[in-house]
Amino acid sequence: MGPRWKGKGAEVKALADPISEIVIQLQSSLICSNSRGLLSDTNVLLKADTEQTELLNRACFGRPRVTAEKNEQWFQLCMEEAFYLQYSLKCIKVVDHDDTELNSDEAWRHMTSRREDFPILFKAFSHLRSKNWVVRSGSQYGVDFVAYRHHPALVHSEYAVLALSSQNGSANDRLRVWSDFHCTLRLCGSVAKTLLILDIEQQQSCATSPSCLDNYVVEERTITRWSPEQGRETKAKFDPSKK
Repeated sequence: MGPRWKGKGAEVKALADPISEIVIQLQSSLICSNSRGLLSDTNVLLKADTEQTELLNRACFGRPRVTAEKNEQWFQLCMEEAFYLQYSLKCIKVVDHDDTELNSDEAWRHMTSRREDFPILFKAFSHLRSKNWVVRSGSQYGVDFVAYRHHPALVHSEYAVLALSSQNGSANDRLRVWSDFHCTLRLCGSVAKTLLILDIEQQQSCATSPSCLDNYVVEERTITRWSPEQGRETKAKFDPSKK
């Protein structure tokens, strides 16, 4: 199943404005302004100026929050997005409510305390983002993420993503029996998405710091629903003259 572009010229616009270039511009802008994100339980609030607001929207990081300020905008980042900007791109700092800066290890410990499976989810998120996929929450489809080839305004999401780990029994509960596969595949098919399984192998069980991410191996698998109609032979017509 290939990309489904939204309207004429959408593919041309996407090719002329690659996500990789937008992310580089965003990274540079955030570093230059010494941007700081405020940690708020399971989210990080990031203040952005006019230029950064445009870049965050184009790169699809966070969701804008309505404010009364004219020249500044707040964005609500999920934990995976915030940690990707802090740890992977090194372009924002994360502070708590006391305005104390948290280094990567401290932010990691906070996020893993809020979600036990955060290391697996972040590895999946960063794996796709590093390949220039736009990654958004997949909760409305019963999956971890959905992946877009470019901005959602230009193209529909292509993959419904589940991040699983053999060391994480709770994650595998979702696809433990055949009925789980059947329901998930039927849902993905009904919304024209391919199910992408990211099987994450933890070569070390300790996840006390983000350095453990180097020991995670990601295996990609796409699963599609087989239809008997697609494999059936064309019915031959009887020709009496060939008796």
